[in-house]
Amino acid sequence: MADDDIPIIDISGVLAGTPGALQAAARQLRHAYEEIGFWFLSGHQVPQTLIDATFAEAVRFHALPMAEKLALKANRHNVGYLPLKGSTTRHSTLHANNKPNLLEGFLVKRDLPADHPDVLAGKLYRGMNQWPDGMPGFRETSVAYCDALEALGKSVLPIYAVALDLPEDYFAPGFVEPQYTLRLAHYPQQDPDVENEFGIAPHTDSTFMTLLAQNHIPGLQLLTQGGEWLDAPVIPGTFLVNSGELLKRWTNERFLATPHRVVNRSGRERYSIPFFFDAGIDFRMEPLPTCVSADRPAKHPPTTYAEYQAWFQAQNYDHIRGGVRVSVD
Repeated sequence: MADDDIPIIDISGVLAGTPGALQAAARQLRHAYEEIGFWFLSGHQVPQTLIDATFAEAVRFHALPMAEKLALKANRHNVGYLPLKGSTTRHSTLHANNKPNLLEGFLVKRDLPADHPDVLAGKLYRGMNQWPDGMPGFRETSVAYCDALEALGKSVLPIYAVALDLPEDYFAPGFVEPQYTLRLAHYPQQDPDVENEFGIAPHTDSTFMTLLAQNHIPGLQLLTQGGEWLDAPVIPGTFLVNSGELLKRWTNERFLATPHRVVNRSGRERYSIPFFFDAGIDFRMEPLPTCVSADRPAKHPPTTYAEYQAWFQAQNYDHIRGGVRVSVD
């Protein structure tokens, strides 16, 4: 396998408890995250009908009149509608002078009830979702997809632990109630003659893990370790999975956070449903014991999801920044 090949890891044996399957998958994952930063997850138990239905809801939502979408504009909890060009990639040093991203999205987090203690307390990133009126089935499908991918994310945590030479249940305490965000995204067609404009500019994710259902319209590109942009292959029935900055920090940079970008020059409208999966909101992530040594001291201080996301989103989302687009060093 060449270093830039994206491995396919079949987790069906892990889910079934097949002897040796966890260790084999962990070896593959270790290679993927130390050399590439992306991998294809096969053998999952998420129904294709649910994936297809979620794509359909993304299309249906973005077909709404703009006034209806803007009535749900994303708030301080980062849930709701993110307008086209409402984000600018500023946290990344991979590409300078980025124009606002040619992306609109609808952001969903855990569907908390109005009487939840965190909702009543106004706790950041623990607010209620915003839902459109007159779209029967939209909320139910979105929540069902979140539930299915939360379960999938939890099911692969033992693979991560063993890949890092830790007990297989090591990550369980940090993911009792994970934070997550589903983004129902729409990328309109791009003008190929406009410079520094992307669906999403070159960046690394902020997450522990991103799960991306396969999209048959091209656009996602990955930066290889050799410095070349690679069009992400499409493998039906899989999820494309990548690590982000929080896993990179947690592993003391043993695992990569690989840059990627979206360029939609397909001539068609492109939709995407990435699911961003993270530890519990207040769980403190300290550099893992197997990733720190006298020769490799800790490179980052401990942090939590809430602390890191507050920094990340303040740089990139205009509704968090008060709608003012300015550069941040």
